[in-house]
Amino acid sequence: MDADVSDSPGTPAEPDRPDHSAGGGPADEPQDTPGAAPQDGTTGEAPRASKAGDGGQATHGSDGGQATDGNDSDGGQATDGSDGDGGAGTWDARPERGQVDGRRHWLRWTALGASFVVLVAAGVGWWLYKKLDGNITTDTSAAAELKAYEKERPLPVARDAQNILLIGSDTRSGDNSEYGRDDGGSQRSDTTILLHLAADRGSATAVSIPRDLMAEIPSCHTDGGKETRKQFAQFNSAFELGGTACTIRTVEKMTGIRVDHHMVIDFNGFKDMVDAVDGVEVCLKEPVDDTDARLKLPAGRQKLDGEEALGYVRARKSIGDGSDTERMDRQQKFLGALVNKMQSNGVLLNPTRLYPVLDAATKSLTTDPDLDSLRDLYDLVRGMRNVPTEKVQFLTVPRTSYHADPNRDELVQPDADRLFTQLRKDESVTVVPAETNNSEDSQADHSSGNDPTAQKPDDNGDSPTPAPTYSGSNAADDLCGS
Repeated sequence: MDADVSDSPGTPAEPDRPDHSAGGGPADEPQDTPGAAPQDGTTGEAPRASKAGDGGQATHGSDGGQATDGNDSDGGQATDGSDGDGGAGTWDARPERGQVDGRRHWLRWTALGASFVVLVAAGVGWWLYKKLDGNITTDTSAAAELKAYEKERPLPVARDAQNILLIGSDTRSGDNSEYGRDDGGSQRSDTTILLHLAADRGSATAVSIPRDLMAEIPSCHTDGGKETRKQFAQFNSAFELGGTACTIRTVEKMTGIRVDHHMVIDFNGFKDMVDAVDGVEVCLKEPVDDTDARLKLPAGRQKLDGEEALGYVRARKSIGDGSDTERMDRQQKFLGALVNKMQSNGVLLNPTRLYPVLDAATKSLTTDPDLDSLRDLYDLVRGMRNVPTEKVQFLTVPRTSYHADPNRDELVQPDADRLFTQLRKDESVTVVPAETNNSEDSQADHSSGNDPTAQKPDDNGDSPTPAPTYSGSNAADDLCGS
């Protein structure tokens, strides 16, 4: 007999302990009732304590609800109303430890793998973002010069509208040396476009400024800090004299329009963008063989890659009448086709296809400090992606041959000032094909007072000034005319 079991009838139950003799108490606290008869034919010995090795659990028996201990009979499990044969609710019904451990092992590895994929994706995304962001060059010198001349600059008029000066540099230094001789790092603006984004982003108007246009160029500072004199000279010399800041100040003085941002892109940046969208389709009325532009193409419809596209927009003597006017018209139509392809092919909405375009653009891009991050550029592109292609318009400032030199241009007034006023006030600009505008001389006639949408005379018989129209194109035009 165990040492803790007494032969005495036992002590009475403590007054504050609940009486579980009816079988309603906890199964692991059997009560010693004085004089109780042994059950199941056992002797009067006290019940043995359950051991882990016995597998027994004290449960309610099926024959009277009395708490009993586990024993070694019939599988060693006493269950509620069962015979201990491993039925439902028994230890035998539980899955094997190996099965549980295997399932948990698999879940842990699945979670670990998913976490790894997420981390890798996030890391690659961050690397790509930093790469594109690092491609952009910030033009801090232009910002400093513009700040010094802030009092001379025009004030912004239309809130939320933006005016961005796009400059195509013809520098031959670095990777661009293959396109001509490098004159000590000097450069001129081969193409200059003032891009006006309407405040409601319902339209985008790109105005080309001829490089041969005679303009008032203010006193500027060279890269070495030398101050230049104020002069009346060919427009693109402003870029050579004082860089971007001098060009911006020249445009602002000419137009009265505040330039909010600027971008400078070189030859390689342009051709890489064309390659990134898998080329742009054009139509040629006649075959082209231009050694200077490094261009040799057959007549008809064809798709140009980046190198061919660069030669196409730069060619001057071998396509059309050889004038700079014809070359600018060709540039505008090609840029319209490029915009159209990017929108129609979903490039702007597809990160996989957008990345090569952004990479190509940012590698050769120089911007002002307020537009020198990928986030800033994305916000700009996002604001433009919903502009209808027919509302992405291209035109050239109204100009004619300069009276003192037919190889130079001058503005046609008051047409030019009227266009500048519309842009400055964020008013709608109507651009139509030259044929529709009844322009007999494309070099001298770029606007018309005859607008079919103009208002009719009022009751007093006074005819309001008709809204002007300008010769140009839009991104929805088909270069092949079909």
